[in-house]
Amino acid sequence: MEGNSSETPTRRELLTYGGAVVGTGLFAGCSSNSGSDRTPDSTTTEVATDATTVETRSSTETATPEDTSYTVTMEPVGTVEFDEIPETIAPFTADYIDMLVALGHADAVQSIWYRGRYKTIHYEQLDGVSIDLDSLTQLWNDGISKEPFYEMEADLHLIDPNALTDWFQAWDQPDLAEVRDNVAPFLGNVVFRRTDDWHDYRYYSLYEAFETVAEIVQERERFEAIRSIHDELVAEVQSRLPAPDERPNAALVFAGEEPDEFSPYRLSGNGANKEHFHTLGLSDAFAGSGVDGLSTSDTGTIDYETLLEIDPDSLLLRYHREGKTREEFENDVLAYMQDHPVGSQLTAVQNERVFRGGPIYAGPLHNLFMIERFATGYFPDAFSEDRLFDRDRLATIITEGPGDE
Repeated sequence: MEGNSSETPTRRELLTYGGAVVGTGLFAGCSSNSGSDRTPDSTTTEVATDATTVETRSSTETATPEDTSYTVTMEPVGTVEFDEIPETIAPFTADYIDMLVALGHADAVQSIWYRGRYKTIHYEQLDGVSIDLDSLTQLWNDGISKEPFYEMEADLHLIDPNALTDWFQAWDQPDLAEVRDNVAPFLGNVVFRRTDDWHDYRYYSLYEAFETVAEIVQERERFEAIRSIHDELVAEVQSRLPAPDERPNAALVFAGEEPDEFSPYRLSGNGANKEHFHTLGLSDAFAGSGVDGLSTSDTGTIDYETLLEIDPDSLLLRYHREGKTREEFENDVLAYMQDHPVGSQLTAVQNERVFRGGPIYAGPLHNLFMIERFATGYFPDAFSEDRLFDRDRLATIITEGPGDE
């Protein structure tokens, strides 16, 4: 390409942000020299005939590259244009990571805000499905700085920008603009709960958000195949549930391994990490009690005495440490509550209807396992089998694609 003074751009230089085009589908090429000079190596030949001289050309046409760009829209950011599928993606919460894993793009994942909030034990039941948690950049380190965003240099930040400005109150608008313009755009929506006043824009259900992520990585068929498994599971479970008046209510709370106080988390209302409870028709024990759910502006706790006044039929306990098996949970958490002078008076404790509450950030794969876990845990007479969906079918969709699904 002699005579062309511009150097070939790097991958990072081919990404246009802020406007918001993402990708590397640009083609660099050299145009042939123009003019009438001919050389022996010219691909132009002359053929003489009786009447005229016919010039035939066998020059290779420069193909016009196919336009592979596409757009994806999600509140609150709006529309982002992608030049091609992003190769590296920086999510914030584990629900979005679980979506990328489900769509066969675990290798694209670069980050998580806090590793301890990402439960991955369910991948052990899916052959060939895994993620290297230790390789992910943890964005939280006594705050959230901009430095790791520059170090990762991801093609897309799969992050609701309001998570940084309003939820964690770590950045301001100039910070967002700087990282967006110098690194990559943001696109995402906080879907795990809907108790925050600042979240005054559209809420996406789990599968609405999952479908949006599928648009980002162009995996419509995988998404549809997994949604089919989900829809089949929901239909099967709901067809076998007891009558509504025979289903227990539940109090969903955050608690430690030796709980003495509880942060209430309302079972009713929107939130991707509560959709599996809604599938089972569990009602909110805190309804009408005056107890509000945990939010950015409300981090209050309740004690055993308050919990005893409500006396829920069942308890769902979430905690921030590593996940426990059911046996470990019973031996540690439930045993502590059974020995507690007030906790032992709770109906849920006496009837041993105290369950692990599941992940805070639940993606579509989490959701399948949670529906199964709570269906068999709450209603063992209706669901005596251990497995309610086909692990091999799901694993094949993730690792190989849907095929004839």
